[in-house]
Amino acid sequence: MLILAFESSAKAASVALFRDQILLAEQFQNNGKTHSATLMPMAESILKDCGIRPEELGCIAVAKGPGSFTGVRIGVSAAKGMAWAAEKPCCGVSTLEAMATQLSHVSGIICPVMDARRSQVYNALFSSDGESLTRLTEDRAISLEELGEELKNCEKTIFLVGDGTKLCYNTLKASIPTLTLPPAHLEMQRATGVGMAAFRMIQAGQLETPQQLTPNYLRLSQAERERLEKLNRLKGEN
Repeated sequence: MLILAFESSAKAASVALFRDQILLAEQFQNNGKTHSATLMPMAESILKDCGIRPEELGCIAVAKGPGSFTGVRIGVSAAKGMAWAAEKPCCGVSTLEAMATQLSHVSGIICPVMDARRSQVYNALFSSDGESLTRLTEDRAISLEELGEELKNCEKTIFLVGDGTKLCYNTLKASIPTLTLPPAHLEMQRATGVGMAAFRMIQAGQLETPQQLTPNYLRLSQAERERLEKLNRLKGEN
């Protein structure tokens, strides 16, 4: 099956094309340009270079969050739009699971971390035996202090991955000596991880229609939080 994968959940954006588990092509940009201006041109370029028409795709995969609200929304919208037009199913992949999949060749605990602001990171924990991943926690927004408490007694090597890697490493390394930085080229979120995770989900029958595909933000946006805070203040005044 041909799988086109999108990743735009953070600062970098990328698109990858797979035939089952075989990577055919990938484009990656971390140049500060908006994802709305780069994501679809990268997808169109990859398909053209590989001589693949959208109708030949078997599935459109995307990192559905957590992550940047704008980035996740752009990626999910791009996947839904292409899937609708080509009449193809979608595969919404956890951004954190896709990140962990990039390091599934190592043995130990894989700890994806994304800077979620407000003194928190988006995180999930996975165990890897060098061949397969086992999820240990659900996707969550957690403070670095709480994460440190959870990991401090772990005797296995803990591999960090994601755009929150350096923040987490610099904050927790003193109390958790088993923390390990990933190779620089695997640190950022990439569409290759999305495509690899999507293949496992497809094998498990976890496809969905474009209508069913929705982002997973994990928490409210800043605008929504401010709106609720304003409503709560108004209620308190009445």
